Amino acid sequence: MSLNLTTKASVRLFSVIARSGARKYSPGRSARCNVTIRQFWGKSLQPQQQQQEAQQEHLVHNTSNASLLDGKPAKNIAVNIDGKPKIFDSLFLRDSCTCPQCVDPSNKQKLFQTSDIPENLEGACRTVVDKENGWMVEIIWTNDIPGYSAEHRTRHSVDWLRRALNVELELRGGVRSDERVLWDREIITKNNRWVNYEEYMVDDQTLFESLSHLNKYGLLFLKGVPESEKAVEDIAGRIGTLKDTFYGRTWDVKSKPNAKNIAYTHQFLGLHMDLLYTSNPPHLQFLHSLRARSPGGSSLFADSFHAAQLIHTASAFHFRTLCNFPVTYHYHNDAQHYHFTRPTIELFPYPKYSEPTNLAIRRVNWSPPFQAPFEARIGGENQSALANYRAAAHAFEKALSAEESVFEYRLEEGECVVFDNRRVLHARRAFDAEKGERWLKGAYVDDDVFFSRLRVLQERFEAKWIADGVVRHVVK
Repeated sequence: MSLNLTTKASVRLFSVIARSGARKYSPGRSARCNVTIRQFWGKSLQPQQQQQEAQQEHLVHNTSNASLLDGKPAKNIAVNIDGKPKIFDSLFLRDSCTCPQCVDPSNKQKLFQTSDIPENLEGACRTVVDKENGWMVEIIWTNDIPGYSAEHRTRHSVDWLRRALNVELELRGGVRSDERVLWDREIITKNNRWVNYEEYMVDDQTLFESLSHLNKYGLLFLKGVPESEKAVEDIAGRIGTLKDTFYGRTWDVKSKPNAKNIAYTHQFLGLHMDLLYTSNPPHLQFLHSLRARSPGGSSLFADSFHAAQLIHTASAFHFRTLCNFPVTYHYHNDAQHYHFTRPTIELFPYPKYSEPTNLAIRRVNWSPPFQAPFEARIGGENQSALANYRAAAHAFEKALSAEESVFEYRLEEGECVVFDNRRVLHARRAFDAEKGERWLKGAYVDDDVFFSRLRVLQERFEAKWIADGVVRHVVK
């Protein structure tokens, strides 16, 4: 049982004051204050009562809060999280306030700035029970942000504090939740997912399963797509806003004379990714087959993450070279001039290599048809960087294009492929444009749009969402 009492005793004052250098506890000191306390006096409690009190007590009464004992300024507050004292900075607690005075209930935007919080922030803390959110830590700020009334309260549920703490620890430790499956031809042939267009368009459960599979494997197929130039826009729009580029909101892949892009020819097109010459290449690419009447023209797909894993296993030196050597891409044609430099393999911060299937790869950049002349590490005596890159790129290309790595499929009319453009490489075999029409309608979606939709569906169907490789469970 927790009691709100006014008492004069050597008890803990739950003040939260944002200032370091607090005075040490003096046993002889006492303070007169409003506090939430345990019954420390002689009355003994029955075992069941003791268990109830232990479950209800969330403000820690031990040396973790020693700086609060004499009522002098302290920076931290200790909260009982799963039976252990966990320390939270009062600045963090104030900055995270989500009351209607701090976060607009309608637009969900923050109504103050972190820089507005007073340097010597202080407040009194207690635990309360909320009907909807259970046990909560409530703080009354005695020198709040200017403009806030004395009635302002900050409340955080114990569940939310637990999640905040776990997220911080995992981010700091570089631990990543990664459900991606690296694949070769055999694995993707076995695990490929075909989705009915009508179900995809109307059923959120189907959409969630489709996007989860796409996030896991980077490749998804739809069947039964209507014969409409607008269909690819509808498929992409089910996820969110389409990415508009200089190719247009949607675009046509057809063979035509004097093409300004090799994709618009009948020639063989090797494994590559699109728009690496832009600062934010599209995350998803959609290709809807409207006409498939010419011989040839099969699509080829390969998992660049799987190839990177093979390189990492075979040669740590080649892997590091691909992570560090700058490769320039460009599109300088048809009154357009795009130019960007990036390494072949990009990693997440704090990569962990303890698991061979989790190399913390963020994305891969590989698009030989659009590669520009190198602009760094290109010459000079005893310069081996470019030669090292050539050797690493040769090994990478062999891993990518190996027969056992490539999945081949000829898109038929009424089918649409969706793939992760920052992971899955695509290619096309040559076709005979004189013997029939081959026409694909394409569209792009950015990474922010895709992951936003996936998180919303994850929250709804699994009560969790993932960002930066860390799982956040939904809390009240």
